[in-house]
Amino acid sequence: MTWIKRRIFFFIGAALVLLSSGVGCNRTPTATGTVQGYVEGEFVYIAAPLPGRLETLFVQKGMQVKAGEPLFELENIQEKAARDETKLRLAQIRAQVTDARKGKRPTEIESSTAQLNLARTALQFSEKELTRQERMLAAKVVPVQEVDRHRSLRDQDRQRVAQLEAELGTARLGLRSDQIAATEASMRALEAALTRSEWELSQKRQIASQSALVFDTLYRKGEWVAAGRPAVVLLPPQNIKVRAFVPQPLIAAIHQGDKARVTVDGIGSPLYGTVNFLSPQAEYTPPVIYSRESRQKLVYMVELVFDQATAVRLHPGQPVDVRFGSKL
Repeated sequence: MTWIKRRIFFFIGAALVLLSSGVGCNRTPTATGTVQGYVEGEFVYIAAPLPGRLETLFVQKGMQVKAGEPLFELENIQEKAARDETKLRLAQIRAQVTDARKGKRPTEIESSTAQLNLARTALQFSEKELTRQERMLAAKVVPVQEVDRHRSLRDQDRQRVAQLEAELGTARLGLRSDQIAATEASMRALEAALTRSEWELSQKRQIASQSALVFDTLYRKGEWVAAGRPAVVLLPPQNIKVRAFVPQPLIAAIHQGDKARVTVDGIGSPLYGTVNFLSPQAEYTPPVIYSRESRQKLVYMVELVFDQATAVRLHPGQPVDVRFGSKL
């Protein structure tokens, strides 16, 4: 009986040792600073603000593109026609503005000048004839009525000269200022319309704003792409991050800007990232009172970022091991 009790006590002790070692294993991540995580990618969805049929797809899934390289182009016949029409109308209105500022043509001004010179010559003759008639009146050779007639002719020639001088000045001035202002306003409206047409045409061809991996292409050539619907999905290296979930006892020792070691299956040497974000809220929180045991279940999401040379070695969805602490 004593032997049986000793065997029972032995098994109970062994079980307690195993349980204590199991608890120690479960607490290993907290003690060593190593937790599990995964690679996350923040994708960039490239879309055109205008609809159209996909004319050309310049990239394929898995390609690396540089900033400024074309991604896709939509059918743009209508936008090109609108742009060309606006250009022609703008050229027409600009010619009208230039003509309005110039006044009449040179030949018309020459004709008005010749008429003015002719009127001035006639005025000089009428003035001399009036002077002669006044002397003859003093000598009582001609009646007063004849002098009055020549005086009237002289006044008519004066008015004719004044009229032609005014017309010549107007011809040299061009159109009135309000007419020129109205024509210039029409020109500025067409310039704005041309800017809009050129922008709409440029939006039918989308380019990469930064160097990135072509993660996916969502349409094939010939398919209709609605306005605002992404056609290409990019993944820039700086948008690749690692998300790890840190237990509550460890979160207080982690700060933004800290370094962390990331171990990835298939990559012999560890990668090093920088803590970029710590979630202010706990996740997977059990609906119980925060006792010491329940606090062990609290985890906080921590994000790590990498330099571009390191980020290109990671793939979204890839599981990783993350180690925090001073001894990396």
